[in-house]
Amino acid sequence: MKAKLIVFPIRGRNWCFTRSIDHTLPASSSTADFSQSPSTLKQLWKSINTGDKPFNAKAELFTDYVANKMNNGWVTLENAPDGSFKKKIHGLGLWLLSRVKPSEIFLKSISKDVTGVEVVYPSSMNARLVRRRLRHIAMRGTIIHRKFFYGSVSLIPLSSAFSVRMCSVKILPLPNVPFFWILFRSYSHWRALQGSEKLFQLVSDGSQSSNTYSGKKETEHEDSENESLGLDEPHWVLTPSKELENIVRQEDGNDGLSRGTIEEICKIYDLNTQDVVKYEKSTF
Repeated sequence: MKAKLIVFPIRGRNWCFTRSIDHTLPASSSTADFSQSPSTLKQLWKSINTGDKPFNAKAELFTDYVANKMNNGWVTLENAPDGSFKKKIHGLGLWLLSRVKPSEIFLKSISKDVTGVEVVYPSSMNARLVRRRLRHIAMRGTIIHRKFFYGSVSLIPLSSAFSVRMCSVKILPLPNVPFFWILFRSYSHWRALQGSEKLFQLVSDGSQSSNTYSGKKETEHEDSENESLGLDEPHWVLTPSKELENIVRQEDGNDGLSRGTIEEICKIYDLNTQDVVKYEKSTF
């Protein structure tokens, strides 16, 4: 599966890195994956110990199990009656999710099923710089999200014990909120770490990888390090876009792109506007 990535400056030195929504995928694709994951601890233990699975495969089974549980719990909160305690927790969860960095959301979108990327960027931008920034965000993501993943996992036993203790004395289930939030952050950092490693692998030179430019401005974006093409389809393709260039150039001010311009770009390239807007104030 090939992913389409959109890169453009949004304010000053802040660049937006996001993935275009793939409408060819079924809306319930993630639910289908959850349906194949273990639903109980007994099934999880049996799946992990069946056959000679590598550590990564066992880790994927565990993360899918956790994601399934969190997804079911989130749906329950979302469907709770208005004004109820569960609905208020759902609102709190939405507020916490709104504070997640856009780079993390972007890296999580690079799933293990992605076999190649097409990078669309304004035609006036230097192609080598675009690729370098992509490699930088992927490499930095492996460092940051590995550190935060281990940190979040280390807090799970403490928050779990605190939650059980509070529930045993019949206090309101508020301690469950930090427990599930830490659990979600662990899962989120794990997925972002996997996406970082995958993206770095895709945009790095390999035996069959090459730098390919499409469009009429091909000669203007030539990268001398990667002129030769492999016989197989390359893992990454840089596509300068004159259309995106014209939209970005509509505004020459130092305040960055206006909200109307951002919404126009999101509409043309099928982007999530809320995620893109976050890049206005985010450095990573």
